[in-house]
Amino acid sequence: MLTRLLALAAHALAEAESKPEPQDLWQEPFDSAVSWTPCADKRSWEPSEGLNGYILVSANGGINQQRVAICNAVAVSRLLNATLVIPKFQYNSVWRDKSQFSDIYQEEHFIDYLKADIRIVNALPVELQSLDLEAIGSIVTDVEVMKESKPSFYVKKILPVLLKNRVVHFVGFGNRLAFDPIPFELQRLRCRCNFHALRFVDKIQETGALLVKRMQNYRTHSNPLEHNLLGRFIEKVNPDGKNNVSSRYLAVHLRFEIDMAAYSMCYFGGGKDEEEELEAYRSIHFPVLTLLRKTTKVPSAAFLRSEGKCPLTPEEAVLMLAALGFKRSTSVYIAGAEIYGGKSRMAAITRLYPNLITKESLLSSAEIEPFRNYSSQLAALDFIVCAAADAFAMTDSGSQLSSLVSGHRMYYGGRKLPTIRPNKRRLASIFLKNSTIEWKEFEDRVRKTIKQTKQVHERPVARSIYRHPRCPECMCKIEQ
Repeated sequence: MLTRLLALAAHALAEAESKPEPQDLWQEPFDSAVSWTPCADKRSWEPSEGLNGYILVSANGGINQQRVAICNAVAVSRLLNATLVIPKFQYNSVWRDKSQFSDIYQEEHFIDYLKADIRIVNALPVELQSLDLEAIGSIVTDVEVMKESKPSFYVKKILPVLLKNRVVHFVGFGNRLAFDPIPFELQRLRCRCNFHALRFVDKIQETGALLVKRMQNYRTHSNPLEHNLLGRFIEKVNPDGKNNVSSRYLAVHLRFEIDMAAYSMCYFGGGKDEEEELEAYRSIHFPVLTLLRKTTKVPSAAFLRSEGKCPLTPEEAVLMLAALGFKRSTSVYIAGAEIYGGKSRMAAITRLYPNLITKESLLSSAEIEPFRNYSSQLAALDFIVCAAADAFAMTDSGSQLSSLVSGHRMYYGGRKLPTIRPNKRRLASIFLKNSTIEWKEFEDRVRKTIKQTKQVHERPVARSIYRHPRCPECMCKIEQ
């Protein structure tokens, strides 16, 4: 796939190595008349005593879905004047990680930072632990709560159960609280939880600091985002004591694991073998999709691609980077789990950008060993390196990791941490001309497309505050 364009890209990169990069490549376009600064830490209410009962949450999904569930649970607890029990994480057949809250986040900091907002405890009181929550109707699943439900739903439907039984247990709780309309201070509380209260544990911060500093070649300058992500480990010094030349790097979240490929129902050029492999995976992990394909006429793979519903392949991602003007010598950090298709699928990006780095290649066996078999903790390391990057490129705008990373960069970046957000629908129309388009036209069209999405605007109504924190609830707007 895209063989001709990849050959043109290789030639263009070779020629561009001696030329300057585009001026705006490592910059975030911004409106010089307005600036935004973080202010979700400001409060204008009294602490909630949590007297109406206890809220339990068993969050599903991976680390990033769980992070959103945690902050939504914090907001619902405040809304209902309930006490939040430290959330639990469900074991997932895709992620296969038994990590719990205290394995990933600093529990004491979380409780202490939010004590001016809600009451948080480690466990239910002894007298409530023996309750059969299912029998008394206190278990609430995602089937019973609409996606992005309004606060009024929780007041009308959940509060009576809480007052009656003293406990409500949300199971799943994936994106079950709307972003609008939400009271101002409640929205700000969600931001406060995400950007201030959730701090990674020392184990993750320390290894994250190793990764970031090695990518930067031990740059001495740091920024507010790195302080938030790395805590006291930001002060790690150059181990060899030399004055190394600092290096900037591009991080790319290449969301092209087998679960994403299978779930998308797209075709990626692998023939019948690919189709059978992805269908077998769907039948195990996404049986609803398998049933849907058997009982309903689903959109064709070609239609899905034309509508921008398919994740960018490694080949498409590297063509985008080359067209934007990143030099062949750029240090590129690749985030993500095992890429579907393995080395053969990564051949193009490895060939065009040989300085390709992963956490596995940057850490020694001893340094990465404590994280093996803990996909959520490995994802936390990727989160840190991507968020701290001089430039960050996502390949699937629907990815929770990419969304949360871009939100952190927006919140703490001070307009100095650009994020590349591809419009996959527009890119698909460009890639369709693979056999005829010349490199200059391809380059111009990709740059125009990315420029339109790189500009950061105020959060649109009903969009995620975790991804778009540039709004009055999370950040303070300053007119220049």
